[in-house]
Amino acid sequence: MHQPLYKDPMTGEYTMPWVLFHGTKDYYDMAAILEEFPDVHQTFNVVPCLIEQINEYGSGKALDAYRKISAKAAADLTRDDKVFMLRFFFQANWDNMIRPVHRYWELLKKRGVSNAAEDIPSVLRYFHEQDYLDLQVLFNLVWIDPEIRKKDPFLSGLYQKGGSYTETEKQKLLDKQTEIMNMILPKYAELKERGIIEVSTTPYYHPIMPLLCDSYSAKEAMPNAVLPKERFIHPEDAQTQLRKGVELYKDTFGHEPKGLWPSEGSVSMEILPLVAEQGFRWLATDEEILSNTIKRPIRRDHYGHCYDTFLYKPYTIEAAGRSLSIVFRDHVLSDLIGFDYAKMDAHDAANDFIGRLTHIYNMLEKPQEHIVSIILDGENAWENFKDDGRDFFVALYSKLSNNPKLRCVTVNEFLNEHNESEPLNWLYPGSWISHNFKIWIGHHEDNTAWDYITEARAALVSYEESVKGTPEYKKNEDNIKAAWEEIYATEGSDWFWWYGEEHSSMSDETFDTLFRLHIKKIYQLIEMEPPEYLEMPITTGVKGFRPASEPQAYLNPVIDGAVTNYFEWLSAGRIEREFFGTAMHKELKGSGLISGISYGFSKEKVFFRFDYHEDIKPFLQEWTFSISFLHPSPVKVNATIKGKESKCVVLKKDNNKWTESGISEICSEGVVELAIPFNAIGVNPGDDISLFFTIDAGERGIERWPVKGFLILQTPSEDFEQQNWIV
Repeated sequence: MHQPLYKDPMTGEYTMPWVLFHGTKDYYDMAAILEEFPDVHQTFNVVPCLIEQINEYGSGKALDAYRKISAKAAADLTRDDKVFMLRFFFQANWDNMIRPVHRYWELLKKRGVSNAAEDIPSVLRYFHEQDYLDLQVLFNLVWIDPEIRKKDPFLSGLYQKGGSYTETEKQKLLDKQTEIMNMILPKYAELKERGIIEVSTTPYYHPIMPLLCDSYSAKEAMPNAVLPKERFIHPEDAQTQLRKGVELYKDTFGHEPKGLWPSEGSVSMEILPLVAEQGFRWLATDEEILSNTIKRPIRRDHYGHCYDTFLYKPYTIEAAGRSLSIVFRDHVLSDLIGFDYAKMDAHDAANDFIGRLTHIYNMLEKPQEHIVSIILDGENAWENFKDDGRDFFVALYSKLSNNPKLRCVTVNEFLNEHNESEPLNWLYPGSWISHNFKIWIGHHEDNTAWDYITEARAALVSYEESVKGTPEYKKNEDNIKAAWEEIYATEGSDWFWWYGEEHSSMSDETFDTLFRLHIKKIYQLIEMEPPEYLEMPITTGVKGFRPASEPQAYLNPVIDGAVTNYFEWLSAGRIEREFFGTAMHKELKGSGLISGISYGFSKEKVFFRFDYHEDIKPFLQEWTFSISFLHPSPVKVNATIKGKESKCVVLKKDNNKWTESGISEICSEGVVELAIPFNAIGVNPGDDISLFFTIDAGERGIERWPVKGFLILQTPSEDFEQQNWIV
């Protein structure tokens, strides 16, 4: 369970609502459901700066922009408030959270698919006071767990009412949110005392500890990476973050934690003595770290079944005169829950999971001596499941509770019962994402952020040393302490998650601003003028993404609505539906209409092939798509499809007006195939094309590919055939 520190250091207000919303939707019920399945023991990792924020929301003192606007009477909303609401109050899973509420879906359709700042003012005239009041209520209501809603008569009635809400109902809803936030940590403490769960922790602000100890640790997996100007070597900061995390855990639960999830599963040899000195018994990371540590591949068949039993053993490593236990997560099993089972029937998904665990059991000589570690984000997956995942949890936990071969244990519970483990002499430095630190260092945006921390930290150290032993130190002691707290906050991993090219969201600018405010605050606390460069964004703006699979040869497909033969699209590139902008690394695929888009080029044309999801073929209802070309010139291709009938038009923008211009070829049946001449979109060989797709599939939803930013497709240069050839 992890959320970054959203509080603005200048105002004390929260900039984003996700601690509150995941608190009301996920944190309580994820643990509370285990009361129905007491034999399913689980380990919950709760990040300390999340505990801090849960406590503040529970006190009723926490304010964020979303909550302030939600609390304001609809009649008193300003134009800016309304623009903010129409941009951000539809931030929920459209299929599972918005569509089931007719009124909410109606408001979304009235707003339209775009939440771009420039598009919102034109739709304000369609919204009236009751629309805004209903939107205030529905946005907050759908972010409350369905099971909590069902059990609470007021919330259940509010959900069933579906609209035409009153200000009194809205205020009572906001009070209910605070009530739920106050239930979370006591429930964890209760379940922990009953032995149903274990609670582990993380360094306080969720930093990447190996990079705090030595930024050069990134070189092991990324030898050619360009790193920040100054080498960052401050293990004392990692030590402080660990100590502070342990102290808050002890204040919250009454004793010290046994287990550690190092932020993002990031480990190195340098962090181990610090972990051992704080009294931790165990830590966890990813299977790829184990594979690279012992220099053995983890082999799997095409179903993802693992052949190698060494993954399912506990390991130990010596550090600071203590023995630390380490478990390594099964990457495939964890990701199936986090990313794939949402698309399946709940019972089918649970049966698949039990089958995979049984496969592991059957290949072990002493199954009872082995542990399968399944570790995933605690908050980000469930809105993609129907009923917030409850159907899946009930199906899975029921099957686990009654299976004689499988037992659910916490990590500490397993270690208390089993003494056998495999010794390690060394640990590969990396994280649970691609066994490296690429997300957090190496891109010029990441490196800039590290340089800003280094410079601010050096200024603070210099100031503290200059005033030690003087009356000024005593006078400014609280400010110096607060400045160090800001240093630790800036070391959190989340700023770097959104910097660089790997992730993007609607909140990139907010994260960037918040990071720079923390840096500014450091200088202000030591009475120094913040550097002017802190006024400039680090992030470089809207991000473009290149498809993972790009064309390998020229294409010449027959535009007939069918894959005529195996070789017709063999050399094509592939665009998958990717939710750039979620906090999860493996981006989530929506149910929608289209499973993927193949693309490629001849010397004169660009081709696209839209593939329907297999379970809906043939799809005979009418739907539309638009391809919006941003570069090298603004062009749109709009198409309407209905079974075998299809038509499209090319539009060019001239003097802010779209006029029909150019031709394209389209045909639909089992697939939809489209050919667009280069001259219709102003493209020359070798040009980069920037574009995004909008798909309106009616009841199956509206999608934008990618959700934010744009795709970059490179057209073939003159020597394309020499560079790319296939036998």
